[in-house]
Amino acid sequence: MDLLILAGGAGSRFGGPKQFEPIDDNQNFIMDYSIYDAIEAGFDRVVLITRKKYADLIDKTLKKRLEGKVGFKVIFQESDWIENDFGIKREKPLGTGHAILIAKDIIKDNFCMINADDFYGKTSFKIAYNFLKSIQPSSTDFALVGYKLKNTMSEKGAVKRGICKEENGFVTEIIESKAEFVNNKIVVHELESNKEYNVSPVAPVSMNMLCLTPKLFDFLQIEFDKFVNNKNNLKDKEFLIPTILDNMSKQNLASIKLLKSPEKWIGMTYKEDKVDVVNGIKKLVNKNQYPQNLWNTKSKIIEENKLELI
Repeated sequence: MDLLILAGGAGSRFGGPKQFEPIDDNQNFIMDYSIYDAIEAGFDRVVLITRKKYADLIDKTLKKRLEGKVGFKVIFQESDWIENDFGIKREKPLGTGHAILIAKDIIKDNFCMINADDFYGKTSFKIAYNFLKSIQPSSTDFALVGYKLKNTMSEKGAVKRGICKEENGFVTEIIESKAEFVNNKIVVHELESNKEYNVSPVAPVSMNMLCLTPKLFDFLQIEFDKFVNNKNNLKDKEFLIPTILDNMSKQNLASIKLLKSPEKWIGMTYKEDKVDVVNGIKKLVNKNQYPQNLWNTKSKIIEENKLELI
């Protein structure tokens, strides 16, 4: 089963590619810890979506660290074809939906998608793996691992969050929003309208940890073709997976089960967040949830999951 990691972002608010920012004494990235947790849960291959400009860095870091421990495949998400085909110059990637779509010829089994720069916690990967193991690859029964809003906030500024509306254990709507602390209270605005609305601190939110099947690719391709046909979209719009899943759900083409995680998110939205990430990971290491040296260890998890590097 695959872990699909989205690692192509530019990190504009952070000031650089935060997905490749070292966060411990051994120069590991946040995604190293996610991969470690995923292997422990049962995933046996990592598919990384990134940019060509990071290829050399990946070869010297992640690829080297993961060799002999888990299957590893890198796919590049680029935008130069837009200028070649449509005469529109664009640097920014086309979004999470496009990132998933370009993996369609590689991924043939159920998979979990995550962001490279978010720490999700061990329990979340176990929840995701158990769900994916229970459904057929031909199914459109998807799932979203949801976090309590209060467990995903940054003290350094506003964060983008997909606030989930839920009914009978299923996600009925995902509202793309901005959340921030104002006078020690969480204030939420819809991204599109900037309208403020009330949300419980324990409301479920999406952190882009999604449990999906290969069946998604059929619908994704149809919707992406429509997106590309509107040239205005190619200038600066993004083809986003939450929007796609929301549309599928509303058309009764898929269900999105809400899998609630008790974990606390750790991530870097702003440069100032790095200190909190480093300290948060260090606390988990001190509690023996992770080895002092993540990959140079003969831990049971690695010995049981040795695979050839792809």
